[in-house]
Amino acid sequence: MDITEIAKSHHAGIQKTGKASSGKEWKLSDSLREKITEYAREDAVQGVYMGNKFLALRKSEVAKVAPDRAVLMGKVSQEMADMKTIREADRRWLCLLFGEPYEAKFQSEGTGSAVHVYDGNGDEVLTYTAGVGWHEKESKAETQVHGALKAAYYYAFRAARQEINAGAVEMQGGFDARA
Repeated sequence: MDITEIAKSHHAGIQKTGKASSGKEWKLSDSLREKITEYAREDAVQGVYMGNKFLALRKSEVAKVAPDRAVLMGKVSQEMADMKTIREADRRWLCLLFGEPYEAKFQSEGTGSAVHVYDGNGDEVLTYTAGVGWHEKESKAETQVHGALKAAYYYAFRAARQEINAGAVEMQGGFDARA
């Protein structure tokens, strides 16, 4: 694989309000943990694991650390009609195109032409391949948020199911089946 061009940006051309890549770190707060516990209890009562409320919450929390892929894709799609244009782009133009803190690597040899876009942590978040199009890749920050939320939910759901099951045992214990 021959990387013909590397562009590292020093220009804030893309808005990343609230994104981890802009320096703001995500944290599983006590209030968020309480909300997850509430949703897990509701789901346990309904017999559903990871119901819609939790899934929506998880999606919104992961979005806080996710790069704005739509903006990145739009900038490339808007400005570059084909891979030939990409190969001919100079470093300065690419810095203006992607914005800080993104980096793009352009591959023009081997199995075909491609654009690989990395976030400020060095995680590949997007790949564009001629003839195939865009492919989104999960960053480490997104993976960590998913993991923290799913773990918190799992433990809350398990505790709620144990409470429900203990309540069912108590109800059966007070009933005399021989009567």
